[in-house]
Amino acid sequence: MSTGLRFPGSDLPPDPTGGLRRRVRVLLALDEPGPAPSGRPLRVGLLGGSFNPAHEGHLYVSRVALERLGLDQVWWLVSPQNPLKPRIGMAPFEERLASARAIARHPRIKVLDLERRFGTVYTVDLLRRLCRWRGYRFVLLLGADNLAQLPRWRRWVEILERVPVAVVARLPYSRSALAGPAAKRFAAARIQPERARELPERAPPAWVFLPVRPHPASSTAIREGRWPRPAPRRE
Repeated sequence: MSTGLRFPGSDLPPDPTGGLRRRVRVLLALDEPGPAPSGRPLRVGLLGGSFNPAHEGHLYVSRVALERLGLDQVWWLVSPQNPLKPRIGMAPFEERLASARAIARHPRIKVLDLERRFGTVYTVDLLRRLCRWRGYRFVLLLGADNLAQLPRWRRWVEILERVPVAVVARLPYSRSALAGPAAKRFAAARIQPERARELPERAPPAWVFLPVRPHPASSTAIREGRWPRPAPRRE
């Protein structure tokens, strides 16, 4: 699946250094601003995760975000290794990336390996890089479970001060997440769901909670055999 995005330095001539020059040039190029679209900035939702494996729930959340937030695209950012999750039981990165590409059956959903390209581990470092790109308005997409555990993330306050955040309801975490420290600390920055389409243009901190019908699929249920594994995509 083509991402529709081209990064500077991705098409280089044969490299006599065995790949070292290519890796260095690609990493340096990714420090440059991304390709700015014509007209207004592109509104992009960022859905990061292990995708171990990707499933229809990810697709459902992305479609909700596209519609409710008025986004142009949603980027699935497959993490090489979430620092809050154990390595045991984590499928190889390429396998998880392939599962995401197989599920992302939507022309405005792009599956990217930016964390691997950037060499970043933490969300705050990834956002620092992306916020340098002109011509984009980024919105971080979180499930309610992630809002609840957000204070465990590195420099979580900076995350909320860098980009607007959309939190999608997820049972059984929504109630505890909305009563948790992150929601309380930024209570004044919360907007009502009926104004969600304003979120991409708002200066952070700004966030919205989207009370949507929950989707039953989860990566944990798939790995444990309690939910059918996604069928391979037919080209």
